[in-house]
Amino acid sequence: MDLNLLRALDALLRENSVTRAAERLGTSPAAMSRTLARLRRAVGDPLLVRAGQGMVPTPRAAELREEVGALLRGCDDVLRPGAGFDAAHLQRTFTVQAADVLLAGVAGPLSERVRAQAPRVDVVFLSEALEGGPALRQGSVDVELGVLGDLDPEIRTRQLTRMALVGVARSGHPLFAGRIDARRFAAADHIGISRLGKRLGPIDGALAELGLRRRVSVVVPSHTSAMILARDSDLVTLTLADWLPGTIAALGLRTFPIPLDLAPLDLGMAWHPRNAADPGHRWFRDHLAAAMRAPRDTPRAAPPSGRHRP
Repeated sequence: MDLNLLRALDALLRENSVTRAAERLGTSPAAMSRTLARLRRAVGDPLLVRAGQGMVPTPRAAELREEVGALLRGCDDVLRPGAGFDAAHLQRTFTVQAADVLLAGVAGPLSERVRAQAPRVDVVFLSEALEGGPALRQGSVDVELGVLGDLDPEIRTRQLTRMALVGVARSGHPLFAGRIDARRFAAADHIGISRLGKRLGPIDGALAELGLRRRVSVVVPSHTSAMILARDSDLVTLTLADWLPGTIAALGLRTFPIPLDLAPLDLGMAWHPRNAADPGHRWFRDHLAAAMRAPRDTPRAAPPSGRHRP
């Protein structure tokens, strides 16, 4: 049956009046009278009959009233974006591409949120190996998280936060013996972080403006390996300000402001427009954004004195 006929039938059975039903649907009483005649032929019942100055439903019409209303509500739910979505019944795997330093801070809060609302949803984190490629367009990555660049033109983005870079070194590093200025910062040996093996970056440009150069004596592909190396040496590396303070403390590291004029990093997420209106994908993106804003890890209590750390 024509869906418009169902809407007309719903209006007639709710109003018990051709005139009021016509007003409800924004049409004329004459057009509604013709529609009622069609409905009577289709149903094989008069539906509404004259009773004095008004009209009353037939027993068949009374039976149809709730059934027709429920049917229309179901049709509206099918067409309404996200209608009927229930995360508790979602069974899906979402793939996120992110640098390991972001992964370390986001994975915990995100997993807690997802498991609480959607226990059958899994999350797969990928390294930045696919960055700058067609992974979002091809669907092998659902969301890219981090500093966004070299994206396909149709890709949707959302800025999440801005973070400054800070230096990090072991707590007993000689740098902490005095004020850390640009000259002392440049004089230290540095750990570069680049999955492509690059040595130079914004730090080097800012130092060059001051007539200074640093030595990047080691380049590693991840922040995790850089922090472990900094823990075990007198090398200096970089990390995000106020990010994973518990991990920094647990590793015996200490952060310090970089004595240079550096712009903060804009961190955001990117996804393909095919997923923009998908309720499950939108739900996941919202939780990923919230996880980026979640409180960071906190230092663990020191073990009791006299006992060795396992």
